[in-house]
Amino acid sequence: MQTLILKRCVLLISSVFLVFQSFSQSNNSNWRHELKEQLQLHGHRNWILVVDAAYPFQSKPAIKTVATNGDQLDVVKEVLKAVDEAPHVYAEVFLDKEIDFVPEAEAKGIEEYRNELNQLLKGRNITKKLHEDLIATIDEAAETFHILVLKTNLTIPYTSVFLRLDCGYWNAEQESKMRKQMSD
Repeated sequence: MQTLILKRCVLLISSVFLVFQSFSQSNNSNWRHELKEQLQLHGHRNWILVVDAAYPFQSKPAIKTVATNGDQLDVVKEVLKAVDEAPHVYAEVFLDKEIDFVPEAEAKGIEEYRNELNQLLKGRNITKKLHEDLIATIDEAAETFHILVLKTNLTIPYTSVFLRLDCGYWNAEQESKMRKQMSD
């Protein structure tokens, strides 16, 4: 009798574990699906943000926030790869200016994060602005354009990565030449 009860308990625990594991995996992949879907719709002037755990949950309807439950650098890597593979857009990278001033003594792990992020963003043009200015920019952009916010589990301040999308098949130089021809 005890053996039967023990076997049933093990079976029950195993079943609960499998259900939990599949729920976690589906939850973890939902952001990937959302990124894929949104990236097809997004174009120049849309934004994709990969943010830390304390990033605010903004209320504008054009700002969609998705919890990734993932590692921030892994999410950044996947988002950059997806954008780089999309033929219709490329990403301009914005970081919080404050990231360079957060001391390791007050935010354990910031040094390692900065180093890994710098490696990940190597060769990309990066603009740093004050965090509040970037949030205001997102708020203003959401008046007209959609924003996808992918929230991670990182608990280090000023680590959000802001990607403003631009046209991948038409650049500023081409636009300028065309405008000049139009005015002649």
